[in-house]
Amino acid sequence: MDLVESHQFWSITSWLNRCMPKLKRLSGADVVKILESFGFVVVSQKGSHLKLARQGTLGREILVVPDHKELKTGTLKAIFNQATKYISTKELQGHFYNQ
Repeated sequence: MDLVESHQFWSITSWLNRCMPKLKRLSGADVVKILESFGFVVVSQKGSHLKLARQGTLGREILVVPDHKELKTGTLKAIFNQATKYISTKELQGHFYNQ
């Protein structure tokens, strides 16, 4: 990659970083509170993982959340993506991402 290509790459990357919302740093307890606000309840726990469920229009909806002090970014994104099967992205985004 030459100097011009490198500059273009970093310009695009910095633009994306400014425009894209940042994922919040959340704990497992924070995520549980968010999901409880959408009607989910903790139904069981195995080790440090909490199973939350609610009755949806198509049947029982289940999500699993690790009860850690701070969730890793990839874990948080995965929980967000799984939750969007049951809750609209628009409703969830403000809870998981900074504006």
